[in-house]
Amino acid sequence: MSFFTSEAVQVWMTSPYALAILGLFSFSESAFFIIPPEVMVIPMSLATPQFSLWYGLFITLFSVLGAMFGYWLGKKGGKPILHKLFKQDHITTVQKLFQKYDSKAIFIAAFTPIPFKVFTLSAGVFDLNFRRFLLASILGRGTRYMLITGSIAIFGESVAWFLENKFDLTILIGTIVLLAGVAFYKLLLPYLQERFMRQNSWWFKIVNFFRRR
Repeated sequence: MSFFTSEAVQVWMTSPYALAILGLFSFSESAFFIIPPEVMVIPMSLATPQFSLWYGLFITLFSVLGAMFGYWLGKKGGKPILHKLFKQDHITTVQKLFQKYDSKAIFIAAFTPIPFKVFTLSAGVFDLNFRRFLLASILGRGTRYMLITGSIAIFGESVAWFLENKFDLTILIGTIVLLAGVAFYKLLLPYLQERFMRQNSWWFKIVNFFRRR
């Protein structure tokens, strides 16, 4: 049985407090909890696709608020709170990602199935710029959730199996391809261009001529 159609989810969905539960999952998953809002927002959107985009905006808002709370917890708790919740190698990896990619690491964690709470807490601990953190959280979470709810609004139940079984894998592969493309553009392409121009001195002279002008 799919978790999306499990008895627990059905109880949450039919509760008069369904939106409050959805907001709680969205908020807490960004800071300290393990249940993602997708377990509710996907079946809720399938049941009422006319509201799916509103659900997407709703969980984006509460997820970003949760991320801000996680940032605050990390800021106040410092490294001890990270050591209580996560393994040292995970903490070291996240710190290196912040040093190398800054807020881009937040966007990737917010957009992909990587545990977001590790990054929100760590961002506060390692004093990542809050404005960049907030913007990356909004863009990452908003893109992820609006893709999910938007696809339901457009395709309906036909997209349910893909969202449950292949969505996160597709997002992860797409992110890896994107990062590889960026690395190629920033690192390898300039090297290849310079090598090509030096091997073709006539082309190198033309480019230098126009650069000087």
